[in-house]
Amino acid sequence: MNKLAYLVLALSYVLRAAAVDATTAATPPMGWNSWNHFACKVTAGDVRSAADAIAGNGMKDAGYVYVNIDDCWEGSRDEKGRIQPNQKFGDMKALVDYVHGKGLKVGIYSSPGPKTCAGYEGSFGHEEQDAQQYADWGFDYLKYDWCSAEKVYQRRQMIDVYKKMHDALVRTGRPIVFSLCQYGYGRVWTWGASVGGNLWRTTEDISDHYDRMSVIGFDQDGLEPFAGPGHWNDPDMLEVGNGGMNHDEYVTHMSLWALLAAPLLAGNDLSKMTPETLAILTNREVVAVDQDIKGVQGRRVAQEGPLEIWAKPLADGSLAVGLFNRGESVNPITLSFKDIGLHGSAKIRDLWQHKDLGSYSGSYTVDVPRHGAILIGVR
Repeated sequence: MNKLAYLVLALSYVLRAAAVDATTAATPPMGWNSWNHFACKVTAGDVRSAADAIAGNGMKDAGYVYVNIDDCWEGSRDEKGRIQPNQKFGDMKALVDYVHGKGLKVGIYSSPGPKTCAGYEGSFGHEEQDAQQYADWGFDYLKYDWCSAEKVYQRRQMIDVYKKMHDALVRTGRPIVFSLCQYGYGRVWTWGASVGGNLWRTTEDISDHYDRMSVIGFDQDGLEPFAGPGHWNDPDMLEVGNGGMNHDEYVTHMSLWALLAAPLLAGNDLSKMTPETLAILTNREVVAVDQDIKGVQGRRVAQEGPLEIWAKPLADGSLAVGLFNRGESVNPITLSFKDIGLHGSAKIRDLWQHKDLGSYSGSYTVDVPRHGAILIGVR
């Protein structure tokens, strides 16, 4: 894309994004979601345990504030059509109050279709009721998953369907982050903000495997014009700590999501987390890249075979740069400063190690492990 076309695209998107209040999700949402580890086994006790862990292990201080219940909480509707939790959750207001009591926020899940992905009660025909029920319980976040909507709507109706729930949420008077989960259908990044979306899934589901994570993450290049304060591209939740990848692969996962200004929603069992996993999730300089107030999504600036370099401009005038080795052996990667718009010398800082590396002239070269990443600050 040439510069003129890029600017026209970005400007048109800014105008369409006017429907979004940038003070809600001003930076990418951070927290935890139950699905990746617990799926339909999740209980109220698991949610309380996650809240306890976040409040006590340093994650809250690092910025993780949302405790999000995914699918499988739903029960039946009462005689007035109001959605009720199933027996695994019981008193939903009490659960929400518990999470709030930890100084955290809490999220819930539904579908615009008759059923959720797991076959539980969806919001079709009850959008106003459900929005009000979520607000009455005190929820702060809604993930709205397309799923069985295919049975009652055409995909061309998707914009109206999502706007309907957004408008219902607004009418409750409670600020609720609106997460569109519809897998990138219909180039959602071009219209998600116009229907009130604060984030929208750009891909099918992630899994705890390097090949799947890397395809999803590295395929986000080109979507950067559509992200910004209040509205974010969402390449799905974090798998860090679930056991399917090694340390270097999880470092790649976290580094790439930070550069992408992606929502950081941990998906592991926080009550059984290793110190190594916690260190990846809470590295303050890496999280700061994701949460930078400039709100710019990073992009690929160079590639040579399996070696990629991504850069993200930061509010302080520096750049965060990721050097990624998607190959099968250790490889040196050279960052040429001209590729990130710099000339002469630059100071380099290793953000994972919190270590200044000194000043380099013209370029910087480092060995990067197989499936690994080096994340540096450059100024």
